[in-house]
Amino acid sequence: MKKYQSIILLTVFATCILFASCKKGLLDVAPPDQLSTTVFWKSEADADLALTGLYNFFYVCGGNWANSQYEVMGWDTYTDDVFGKHNYGGGYNATSSGITPNTGAYVFNYYNNNYRAIAAINSFLANADKVLTGDKLTKYKGEAYFMRAFNYFWLAQLYGNVPIVKDDPFKADFKTPMAKSTRAEVLAFVYQDLDAAIAALPDDAYSSGHAVKTTAQGYKVRALLFEKKYAEAAALAKQIIDGNKYSLNPDYDANFYKAGQNAGNEIMFSVKFLLPNIEHADAALNVTMQTWGGYQGTQDLIDEYEAGDPRKSMTWFFPGDGSDKGWPFNNPAVATPGGGQDWIEGFYLPKKWLTPGLKNPDYGVKGDNDFVLLRYADIKLMYAEAQNEAAGPDASVYAQINEVRDRPGVNMPALPAGLTQNQMRDRIRHERRVEFPLEGIRYFDLRRWGTATQKLNGFAPNPLAPNIKIKYEDKYEFWPIPQTEIDRNNGVLEQNPGY
Repeated sequence: MKKYQSIILLTVFATCILFASCKKGLLDVAPPDQLSTTVFWKSEADADLALTGLYNFFYVCGGNWANSQYEVMGWDTYTDDVFGKHNYGGGYNATSSGITPNTGAYVFNYYNNNYRAIAAINSFLANADKVLTGDKLTKYKGEAYFMRAFNYFWLAQLYGNVPIVKDDPFKADFKTPMAKSTRAEVLAFVYQDLDAAIAALPDDAYSSGHAVKTTAQGYKVRALLFEKKYAEAAALAKQIIDGNKYSLNPDYDANFYKAGQNAGNEIMFSVKFLLPNIEHADAALNVTMQTWGGYQGTQDLIDEYEAGDPRKSMTWFFPGDGSDKGWPFNNPAVATPGGGQDWIEGFYLPKKWLTPGLKNPDYGVKGDNDFVLLRYADIKLMYAEAQNEAAGPDASVYAQINEVRDRPGVNMPALPAGLTQNQMRDRIRHERRVEFPLEGIRYFDLRRWGTATQKLNGFAPNPLAPNIKIKYEDKYEFWPIPQTEIDRNNGVLEQNPGY
């Protein structure tokens, strides 16, 4: 991958190293904007700055007004949950026209952003022991192993067969093109790094922005479930649950607002923000989701909620909602769908992620709510799914789902007894859909379940434009490698099948 390697040489340390926001400690350090390899790796402080730089890749721009591929709500525009009329993250083009090797910048950006992060991580792992020893070295390398696994898991989910790069980019051979490894080989490498992270990271609850042991364990559960290794996934998820380090937030919606995020004990990994140091870009949340109507819930999703499920009103605004329901605009209430207001074209506007108390947001509004990448509720529902597939709907499956449904503030009734395995599978998939909208999970769930083509192809997300339909094909299990990468590798890097 000549382009990958050349990009890395220019960016691994010249990239603006912004810091993720924890209240105290490493991620609050304000590093310089450029670092030179001739003067770096001379002191322990250099390792602190370098680790901070690795976390910065969670803020890397994804193109097309996507603040980052980890701006989780943008991924829902690829699904039957959300209509994204302004093409944030390339979702509109991807869904209506289909994905090709040349489809918009987002195909390249997601591929490139992961490899840029991997290159920086590889350099960190190759050099950290020059300035660190003992427990600090172990912990820092554990965080780096986790982040490398995190990025390769993204590549495995999206692109499938991709090159595995382990070398320090400053010592790499830039003239030798690199062939792809299989998805199975990539996932084996993910497990290797996750196991190294699990062994090295502190056995604490997540809080500061730094990955901990349970963070790595949670992502290993995701990877195992992705591969349908149900018994292993269930066993590891149960280990997390039995560790009693996390609990469901008493207020479901508090997981998405800064005060609740800081006070709760449900979040297991997130992209941290802290005003005024690191904040969301202008178009990230309040404006794209509200003023511009960038993310709008579909009727299909609204119909999925059970009667009386409060998560519906915690996630979406409805016609007639006013300031008493959190509606932030000067117009007194949410208009009737199709009523002529540009931002309410037949859909439901998001309440989730909207900063409470914000009034009349417009371009330039900033926010600091963290992007949540892993919640304890997901561990419980992943356990339920894996255990149901491995052993059927036993009492433990019921217990985990019912705890998610019956958390304070949600208080949904327990599932009926006597469900078959197939019935329980449907209930789990329902529960995941209503628990995680606007959290970037639905797209990957549908692909993992093998139902994406059935659910998405031909789906018309906009009731006012029924001729605009989602295009989804089975081959999208593997996104195409960006054509620019294929062209620059002299025929060694092969395109994924079907493109």
